[in-house]
Amino acid sequence: MNDKEKLDLLVLDYQALKSEIHKVIIGQDEVVDQVLIAIFSRAHCLLVGVPGLAKTLLVNTIAQTLGLSFNRIQFTPDLMPSDIIGSEILDETKQFKFIKGPIFANMILADEINRTPPKTQAALLEAMQERAVTAAGSTYKLDAPFFVLATQNPIEQEGTYPLPEAQLDRFMFNIWVDYPSYQEELAIVKSSTTDQDAELNTVLNAAQIIDYQGLIRRIPVPENVLEYAVSLVAKTRHKDPLAPQITKDFITWGAGPRASQNLVIAAKCHAALRGKYSPDIEDVKAVTKAILRHRLVRNYRAEAEGYTMDAIIDALL
Repeated sequence: MNDKEKLDLLVLDYQALKSEIHKVIIGQDEVVDQVLIAIFSRAHCLLVGVPGLAKTLLVNTIAQTLGLSFNRIQFTPDLMPSDIIGSEILDETKQFKFIKGPIFANMILADEINRTPPKTQAALLEAMQERAVTAAGSTYKLDAPFFVLATQNPIEQEGTYPLPEAQLDRFMFNIWVDYPSYQEELAIVKSSTTDQDAELNTVLNAAQIIDYQGLIRRIPVPENVLEYAVSLVAKTRHKDPLAPQITKDFITWGAGPRASQNLVIAAKCHAALRGKYSPDIEDVKAVTKAILRHRLVRNYRAEAEGYTMDAIIDALL
């Protein structure tokens, strides 16, 4: 099967995936779309939303439809690195034996990731970046595919440890999970207050996902699309010659090269899932907000004048 035939098959599998996911998740089309783009792009994403918006249910549902192992880690202030990656114990033969922690799964839900101290956040950072963990001087590879889908509550900041910029940068997307519409909420209440559970079918397996991830990387990108993505990121840096006035007025720190890389990879995936064999500028624009909103730092003037991050990105676009 050549790459064009595989791309056509990817579109069919993507549509089947969304159909299965929406048996459980009502609405949130853009959120589901962005999480699937992150998965096929071999990346991690951060879900930000108030409690009760089905973030955990979404991740669990996607894991089931993809036929992947899934673990949820509830982050708390007393969580230690060994609680995530595992630890060595002395077995009955008086030999040290490594007991794997919950990080050893294909899909990890890091629930309320900003509620754990930096030491534990750093342990997760190695797993996200290297797809491996180190314990007692030994390195253990994580099974592929591996994704971290982390959640944050934006309204309750007491007792939290804000993620450092280096760790935020490891997430491809910062996905804002908003309230459902009136009709969607009506449908949610109707479906969730009965004793009938939706039966989910597995659409893909781990080997197929890895194959599709490689396919996304092989998609060609026109030179003008590459130039657009790189210049868009350059415009977020207030000392760059390309920077517009809004950047100089409201941005303290711009995005790094990883933002440009993620824009191109996500645009490839966005195009592929829509049956296109190559991304265009519209595909870059479609993924820009979720990629840039956690990589830019607003200054006090932006906050004082009520400029949200999304409004600044809109102006850059």
